[in-house]
Amino acid sequence: MCLFILVTGVSWVAVAVCMALYFIRMFAITGGYHRYFSHRSYKTGRVFQFVMAFVGASAAQKGPLWWAAHHRHHHRHSDKPEDLHSPIISGLWWSHVGWVLSPKHLETDTDAVKDLAKFRELRWLNEHHHVAPVSLAVATFFLGVALNALFPSLGTTGFQMLVWGFFVSTVLTYHATFCINSLTHLIGSRRFKTTDDSRNSLTLALITMGEGWHNNHHRYPGSERQGFYWWEIDLTHYGLTALSWCGLVWDLRAPPAAVYEEAKRLRHASEQG
Repeated sequence: MCLFILVTGVSWVAVAVCMALYFIRMFAITGGYHRYFSHRSYKTGRVFQFVMAFVGASAAQKGPLWWAAHHRHHHRHSDKPEDLHSPIISGLWWSHVGWVLSPKHLETDTDAVKDLAKFRELRWLNEHHHVAPVSLAVATFFLGVALNALFPSLGTTGFQMLVWGFFVSTVLTYHATFCINSLTHLIGSRRFKTTDDSRNSLTLALITMGEGWHNNHHRYPGSERQGFYWWEIDLTHYGLTALSWCGLVWDLRAPPAAVYEEAKRLRHASEQG
């Protein structure tokens, strides 16, 4: 579908919508699917919990229970033979897209997410996860139709907005998300001596709104912030902090002092060695 840009052409408004939906859905994936549903690193109410789940599902990465169950499995077995998407064990292609395309991983392990499965609306969304992306696709098409009718000088159409706003944006979100499974176990620096090969990468942190601080995350996955220091840019952390000021989320968990002390000792040992 992305190849249809050769047919629809491009307009600045279509690209703007594409990028806006990329960042909105990336925030829902990292701030919702990952930091909340997978790790419960902060608290929120039941309504906003569903909002985050629905927006996350619109990224077409299956339902929140499926996503969280597989991610919790990854942390239990990171870079071990049981890990579903380790590039160390199974290679770059499998860790990036092969595992998620495999029919072997379609089911949701509800035993791994009993804390989430107790909410009937999350179970419904997990079972009907296509509702969110299909709804978004329809909305982008009619946005393009409306803009073409009201502001024809913008040069967009329904099909152009569908291709750029939904399909291109979705594919970009796919690959940015999947880079964390693959590349952050291969490239970057290691602050902590974790039992896996997780690494930190500023470039991937910028692309994924903070997920590139992967070695930090694997050292203390319960932290809401993954950029442990002020200079480690973590856009999702900034967004969740802003939401906490509005009262939509609260009890954002941070790394304990012992983790920072460990980082200091390791840095000192490295400088001495």
